Amino acid sequence: MNSPSAPLRVLIVDDEAPARTRLRDLLGDIRDRHSTELVGLAANGIEALRLLDTARADVVLADIRMPVMDGVELARHLAHLEPRPAVIFTTAYQEYAVEAFEVAAIDYLLKPVRAERLAEALAKVRRQLPPDDAVLASLAPASRRHFSVNERGRILLVPVDEVLFLRAELKYVTATTARREYVLDESLVQIEEEFAGHFLRIHRNCLVALPAIAGIERAGGSEGEPHWEILLQGSGERLPISRRQWAAVRQALKS
Repeated sequence: MNSPSAPLRVLIVDDEAPARTRLRDLLGDIRDRHSTELVGLAANGIEALRLLDTARADVVLADIRMPVMDGVELARHLAHLEPRPAVIFTTAYQEYAVEAFEVAAIDYLLKPVRAERLAEALAKVRRQLPPDDAVLASLAPASRRHFSVNERGRILLVPVDEVLFLRAELKYVTATTARREYVLDESLVQIEEEFAGHFLRIHRNCLVALPAIAGIERAGGSEGEPHWEILLQGSGERLPISRRQWAAVRQALKS
């Protein structure tokens, strides 16, 4: 983050143009108290992450309800950036203005945002650390739509629906799509819990996307110990099912 005397670099993210304009104008209104530099305006989380490929932000003012990618998922992806921007949520819905957001974000602002409240929130930015991913996950209304991959200082977004399977290898988890593999800085247990019903554990080190399963087939026999394997849609890869997981896999595929 900038030094205490330097302007705070701010990114505004809201799917409504008037809301973006209002926040931009309010930053100008409080410039005498909080020096800021506007680094960009975005209509959703994906646009925001693309902007941050080429611009750094100290603070992200993010609406909570947005299409394509909402503010909570955006905040979780921002947690992978270094340095990590602070997040201030904005919302037009009173039910989001709960004590939990005092913990999960630097602050929240209820729309219509007032200049005094924005000034208070920016003052907090210089005093508090951004939220950790565990708190944001507990507040998220639904599972993420994307995984975050940090490659050469950039965040790549991998749509969850494109992942065929995930495999744990040493300290990392590899997510495989039809096009390529990605290395995630997450655990299989965390992913399995968050995406229950979408990914199925077939081995202690492997989760498979249920929609990607084409069938199962028995393998081995005379050439090795008999076992069952998962066949994938549009892929020649075959994934072994462990004895421990066989009953759970069979039950999941039946239902």
